[in-house]
Amino acid sequence: MADNKEFFNRRLHSFLGVFPIGLFLMQHLVVNHFATYSPEAFNTAADFMGNLPLRLLLEFVLIYIPLLFHAIYGVYIAFTAKSNLKRYGYFRNWMFMLQRVTGVLTLIFVVWHVWETRIAHALYGTEVNFDMMQNILSSPFMFWFYIIGVISAVFHFANGLWSFSVTWGLTVTPKSQKFVTYVTLGVFVIFSYMGIASLIAFAF
Repeated sequence: MADNKEFFNRRLHSFLGVFPIGLFLMQHLVVNHFATYSPEAFNTAADFMGNLPLRLLLEFVLIYIPLLFHAIYGVYIAFTAKSNLKRYGYFRNWMFMLQRVTGVLTLIFVVWHVWETRIAHALYGTEVNFDMMQNILSSPFMFWFYIIGVISAVFHFANGLWSFSVTWGLTVTPKSQKFVTYVTLGVFVIFSYMGIASLIAFAF
């Protein structure tokens, strides 16, 4: 019974990491990338997302609740899973370790980012726009904190795609798993670039 529950929880954890959390991460990075065009372009994109019908309901059902489960169970996995890194040092063992490390870093980053943006907006009516992000990232410490946070989040998602494909039986052969490794590397490079470019546009 306990094994069945753990099997279900791990499958749910894997699924939510891609649908909807991973999709939201990509959408969020795409919206932020409008900052590289102009402050007005970003504000227009942010306003569009902020004024979606039933936005609060969508955020809780599709983002906050799935993220809460994924984060809590992810922390459990991170601190109970055993790595063979010291003994073997294989590529996948490194990915295994980095997945856990970036999961914790991403959780810290997401909590702080939500506090600075969504909660500040709810409590104080602070407008979520280009000026807000520019003010946050004017601090060198916060700029590098966001750089590390974005890279961690993108890596966690991209590497999680590989785990998802294995967990759900989409890749069962070494050849298919190697192919997905290259695909996820591409996802990591593309979305990391978009995230870093956006932060530079906000800060400078």
